[in-house]
Amino acid sequence: MKHLSEVKPLAFKPDMPEAAKRWDAFYHGDLIDRPVTLVFSRKKGYENYQSVHTRYHDRVYQDIDTLVDQILKNAEASYYGGEAVPSYCPTMGPDEMAVFCGGKLNWGDGKTDTNWSSPFITDWEKDLPLKLDEENPLWKRLIALYTKCAEKMEGKMILAPIDLHSNLDLLAAARGAQDLCLDIMDTPELIDQAMISAREVFRTLWPKIVKAGNMEQMGYYQQIYSHEGAATLQCDFSIMISPESFRRWVVPALAEEAEMVNHAIYHWDGYAALRHFDAVMDLKALQTISFIPGEGMGKGGHGEHIDFLDVLKEMQKHGKAVHVWGTPEQIKQMHKELDPVKVIYNTSTDTQDEADELLEWLVRNT
Repeated sequence: MKHLSEVKPLAFKPDMPEAAKRWDAFYHGDLIDRPVTLVFSRKKGYENYQSVHTRYHDRVYQDIDTLVDQILKNAEASYYGGEAVPSYCPTMGPDEMAVFCGGKLNWGDGKTDTNWSSPFITDWEKDLPLKLDEENPLWKRLIALYTKCAEKMEGKMILAPIDLHSNLDLLAAARGAQDLCLDIMDTPELIDQAMISAREVFRTLWPKIVKAGNMEQMGYYQQIYSHEGAATLQCDFSIMISPESFRRWVVPALAEEAEMVNHAIYHWDGYAALRHFDAVMDLKALQTISFIPGEGMGKGGHGEHIDFLDVLKEMQKHGKAVHVWGTPEQIKQMHKELDPVKVIYNTSTDTQDEADELLEWLVRNT
């Protein structure tokens, strides 16, 4: 899909062309009568439907047709108000990129859906370069899942990229976070080489994900939507490094990744990661910020955005748009203080009527 005029209605979102126009206006710094707003609820007629959550374990092991059929049932019962888009992310765990490069996938005790990759880099000089192994069983499973989803979801919903823990996050999973911290202090020149390798993995992986998910035709959605390309970028490991290290290794990688995906939203995880504020604000390729304060932060200890309006407004002053969560009432309160041109609201309601009422309120009060 190359042009806005080619965006078609979806079975689960008939107003998709209108939503695409609002997203396009957002990227151009324009406003169509209210801010971009994502509001989710149960669709009329499906009030008693109970969604079945698909877990990492399901995506790795369940019969693919059964899994995709369940995803479609969940989406059909959902209302995607405003600029919310029916989508599915087939990601299989936060360390999957490391697994694709040679790590072993480990699972928790069965009571949770947690998984992780065992570190496999013991010597950077001997073990580089990192490479995407297309014969890796998890990679082959991911591509099979994307392919089946794209086949069955066409005209109904779209696919999201995987959880892109790339750049230093990839190195942390491959080496182990503690050892990587020591390497950064002791042998930074080897981290220079390792980052060259990690960035090549992203360059290899991204177009393959796009092709498998038929995103050029169906569109892209991962917190933000675009018919031209969109993804969430991140570096959770940044909370463990200095601003100097962030600028040396993460900033160039994020700039390159953002250029590849076209429209990028930065998942900024943890209040302590704000030590990199100036560097992130200077990254012109990151138009939108998704700031996650973290549990234990804010007045109620729940990391709610309404408790961090000063931080969000400072980001907007630096030209960034902010992706903001809250209840409908919190959205209304925050709307009094945030720049409507540089915000994406994300919320949910109990009913479809309540979702539409919030959108109408935003039109009246913008």
